[in-house]
Amino acid sequence: MNTNDYLIDFYKTHDEQNRLSSRHGQVEYITTMKYIEKYLKHNSRILEIGAATGRYSHALARKGYKVDAVELVEHNIEIFKQNTLPEENITITQGNAMNLSDFESDTYDITLLLGPMYHLYTTEDKLKALSEAVRVTKRGGIIFAAYCMADASILLYCFGKGQIHNDINEGRLNPETFKAHSNPCDVFELHRKEDIDALRNHFNVTQLAFIATDGYANHMRDTINQMDDKTYELYLKYHLTTCERQDMVGYSHHTLDIFRKEE
Repeated sequence: MNTNDYLIDFYKTHDEQNRLSSRHGQVEYITTMKYIEKYLKHNSRILEIGAATGRYSHALARKGYKVDAVELVEHNIEIFKQNTLPEENITITQGNAMNLSDFESDTYDITLLLGPMYHLYTTEDKLKALSEAVRVTKRGGIIFAAYCMADASILLYCFGKGQIHNDINEGRLNPETFKAHSNPCDVFELHRKEDIDALRNHFNVTQLAFIATDGYANHMRDTINQMDDKTYELYLKYHLTTCERQDMVGYSHHTLDIFRKEE
């Protein structure tokens, strides 16, 4: 199987459409939307690369923004189209984050790369995806790049679910440094913040924020899902107050790197 085959097979059975619908999943969605909205301007033109089933693209189109979306997996595109309302000013194109040749340079005010960096396993491929995202963004425009974090997965899955010895034996985890290593068959690539900083530093951009998008939510998902409304609102307030604290980001399963393309 090639790299894309593992990804296509995963999304045929994974309920991506409802991943962000649970209370603990809403933490990531609410946080991401809060920061996207912070940088939106009137008539902002938006590109979402790796749009999956379109949760963010549709939400932004329904707010009146012009949205173009790119998605690799045909199954996700079918759901994306089913969820499109007649009034949405939106397009969906099948394509690869590493080659956006159908899109002109310096076009978008906001570029969302909220999924592809989860599924790229070499520095070369990651830099291609980031380079394309930067290229299509206007000078002064904002790029949002999402990542899966290694230490959160090590704690929850390796130790919490008893996979630690198996992952060490199969070469997914260095037992001395606890550096994670993923292959395409693992579907998800895991990062540390220093990895993300090193990737961004290849480009003429300025970092604006680095966000723990779901914070500690995945570690306590059952507790969050059972919260009453008042407690959940307090939890969201706590999370949004702390999500930019750099002592918190390593425990988050997902992070969001936000940066501006310079002149």
